[in-house]
Amino acid sequence: MWGSPDLPVTVDLTIQKRIIKMKELTAKQNEFVEDLLSRMTLEEKIGQLNQASVSIVGGFDVSFPELIEMNADGRISNEEFQRILSNADRDYHEEEIRKGLVGSMMVSEPHDCNRLQKIAVEESRLGIPLIFGLDVIHGFRSVYPIAIAEAGAFDTDLFARTAAMAARESRTQGVAWHFAPMLDIARDARWGRVSEGPGEDRYLASAFAAAKVHGLQDDHSSTENYVAACMKHYIGYGACESGRDYNTTSIAPHLVYNHYLAPFAAGAKAGAKTVMASFNDLNGVPCTANSWTLRKILKGDLDFEGFVVSDANAIREVIVHGYAEDEKDAGIKSVNAGLDMDMGTEIYLHNLAAAIEEGSVKMEVLDDAVRRILSVKVWLGLFDHPYTEEAAMHRYDVLPAEHLALAEEAAVKSAVLLKNGTDGTPVLPLAKDAKVSLLGTLADDKENIIGAWAMSWREEDCVTIRAGMEEVFPSLQYFKGFGPATAADELDAARKDIDDAVAYGDVIVAALGEPGEMSGEASSRASIIMPGCQRQLLGELMEKSRAAGKKLVLLAMNGRPLDLSWETEHVDAILEGWQLGIRMGSAVAKLLSGDAAPEGRLASTFPACVGQCPIYYSHPNTGRPGSRSKFTSRYLDAPYEPLYPFGYGLTYTQFEYSDASVTEKADSFDVSVKVTNTGSRNAVETVQLYMQDVSASLVRPVRELKGFAKTSPAPGSSETVTISLAKKDMGFYDNEGTYLLEDGKFRFYIGANSRDAALAAEINVKF
Repeated sequence: MWGSPDLPVTVDLTIQKRIIKMKELTAKQNEFVEDLLSRMTLEEKIGQLNQASVSIVGGFDVSFPELIEMNADGRISNEEFQRILSNADRDYHEEEIRKGLVGSMMVSEPHDCNRLQKIAVEESRLGIPLIFGLDVIHGFRSVYPIAIAEAGAFDTDLFARTAAMAARESRTQGVAWHFAPMLDIARDARWGRVSEGPGEDRYLASAFAAAKVHGLQDDHSSTENYVAACMKHYIGYGACESGRDYNTTSIAPHLVYNHYLAPFAAGAKAGAKTVMASFNDLNGVPCTANSWTLRKILKGDLDFEGFVVSDANAIREVIVHGYAEDEKDAGIKSVNAGLDMDMGTEIYLHNLAAAIEEGSVKMEVLDDAVRRILSVKVWLGLFDHPYTEEAAMHRYDVLPAEHLALAEEAAVKSAVLLKNGTDGTPVLPLAKDAKVSLLGTLADDKENIIGAWAMSWREEDCVTIRAGMEEVFPSLQYFKGFGPATAADELDAARKDIDDAVAYGDVIVAALGEPGEMSGEASSRASIIMPGCQRQLLGELMEKSRAAGKKLVLLAMNGRPLDLSWETEHVDAILEGWQLGIRMGSAVAKLLSGDAAPEGRLASTFPACVGQCPIYYSHPNTGRPGSRSKFTSRYLDAPYEPLYPFGYGLTYTQFEYSDASVTEKADSFDVSVKVTNTGSRNAVETVQLYMQDVSASLVRPVRELKGFAKTSPAPGSSETVTISLAKKDMGFYDNEGTYLLEDGKFRFYIGANSRDAALAAEINVKF
């Protein structure tokens, strides 16, 4: 048994019927693949394992990789980099495609896709279509919230619907393969790529994984409605030492099995067609060439039938790791380990034929990789529908209302209210006729509401925070003020805006945080406070607001958990806005005005300071758990508890939990609790069930999320919420990957977050 087998995912019944129909066609598809495989030459087989990128040639005197390095390390500016690219030619590898030496490409312009596909289908010997892939992490044209934000919606139906929207949009542009969902369990806020994944928890990440795979892959009413999912980064990438991207990872096998593998297992069970191996080494072996993770666990234990692609240039990096002597050795070790497709290096293309001939790679290894790739292409319908219709290319030139509405719904559900008032009196929501001063460069910025790894968005689709709030608050005035990039020579102007904002508004809303480029790949931070001069100037704004008797609201924009300890102490309210996509402005306006009540929860713990990183709620106990006593697991100069725990989030009413009970059934436990809305407003509460295995043959976490449910009792009324936990899901894996269900004492907790969930029962269980 792997992962969480019965995750709450809504799948339309008509889609289920289509899945059944697909399975009926499997034998016929397999016959087609086997016939095609039997007619392929060695070179054509190897060609299917080659994913080519559009190469930049001409216009400069260094290689393209070196040019990227020059831009990254500051030797040339972004403007110079773009100027060089504009003068360069592009090599689309047409001749290699014609010879059957390319299986996949990363291209997103539909006319280019069709042109290259025509060469593959009509001019190559066997007519095998290309599969075009792209990073579509959180939306294609309709960019919805970054994953760490969306995961906090705790809404599997939403996860599936946004994925389906992205699939429909990208398929009309020729992109039939998403390098998503990103499923790295991430427990260190310093790591930039925490923004791209579903947070720190295995259960929530598994629910996210299954829902995303279903959303991307399950609507086969037309080939324009589904794509192949690619779960990444397999595996352990989020545990990089020091939170530094690409860094080494050392993870005990039982942690691999119990935590880091769980979302991949859930996605594999949901039918994910592809997996991307991660850059990092795991316990000394690069994941690109790791037979334990690829052949033994993924293709063996999980019975994964799709194909595995490397991350960009990762086979070559096996040499840099020190695991291979040269490119040929790296290619041999990677393909033998179970890596099927090479992204970007052409190492397979140039070395596998010789490896096959000398016997260092067996033909059955190559045939297995080719078979897997061809099967996905057949499943995608590329042999029958290789081209994108002209009409389809323009279907989303203007985004339909339902796509905009879904992007806005996701944004509303993903924001998290962290603080609301300092003296028991709420500051939010704001009256629509209030005089509101909106301050901050990020408030009038379209690019930075999008977040990292959004490739195909357009400015005309974006609603800035300023634009969204101006629609709702007629007396709002905007002041540029300051932001993450405010320079020293701009401080006087920023301070004047602070004075003017305080003078005008009854309440000041400051939109501050990180730009999109400060999270995502290659964006680790050693400090996780708001960058630049923002905390300093926010302090000045706070002092002047307090002196004038004005309330100060922080709207945080960021791609990682930030250290907001100072802000929590000094401002009156905090709305964690993350980077919510194209409709962020409209969503924020709804939340601040009360047209919608916040319902997002934190998918990652917020540390009280960077020195706590990595920090996560489901840690094992030590022999001396942290406390105020000196000789415990604590710091001398910082608290041992986080600033905000996993699952935390406020709203515009109050919910009271009572009458918790646990009922044992033959195969499950039903944990029930009465939830009462003791406030005066309607809102949604996310009830969370946690479990502790008190004594086991391996030390278990102090709490583990085992289920969640939404409830929305009206003011003054109650609803009883019941969450069922299957007994088969109460076990764990040992260091050999054996799943154990051990008799003993278990505690069940139910409540609003990982810290405040109260004990419902302590039960001795026999399995």
